Amino acid sequence: MSDPRVAIFLHSGDYDRVHQGLAIAAAAVAAGREVHLFFFWWALDRLLRDDLEEPSFDDPRVPQESREAAEDAFENGYPTAAQLLDNVRKSGRCTIYACSASSGLLGRRPDAVAEKVDRIVGWSAILSLTAGITDRFYL
Repeated sequence: MSDPRVAIFLHSGDYDRVHQGLAIAAAAVAAGREVHLFFFWWALDRLLRDDLEEPSFDDPRVPQESREAAEDAFENGYPTAAQLLDNVRKSGRCTIYACSASSGLLGRRPDAVAEKVDRIVGWSAILSLTAGITDRFYL
C-alpha cells in the first residue's frame, strides 16, 4: 500500500494556484488522509497578508468570459481559498508549514509567521517530513 500522506508545495502567489492547492488539501483531508501543506515565497506572502478571501483573476491570458464565470461561481457560494484553508485546519489532519528561508527573504519576523502556520521549517526538515510521500503537488 502506498503512503496515505499528501504533500502540497505552494510557491506561486497567484490566487488560482493557491486555491487549487487548498482544494487538493480539502479533498485529501475529506478522504481521511494526512496533509503536509508547505508555503513558500509568494504563496507565503499571500498567506501572511491574509489575502485568501477575495478571489482575483488578473491573468490577461485568461479570456474575460472565463474570469467572469469564475467570479460568478464565487459570488454564488463556491468556497474561497480562505474557506478551504479554514476547513483543512479544522479537520485536524493538516499541518501547515512556512519555509524559514522564504520568511526571511520576505522580511517577515518569525513571530509574525508563527501566528499563521503550525511550524516554520527549513529544507532539511521538509525533506525528512516528506520522505516516502508519493502524492506530491507543486503549485
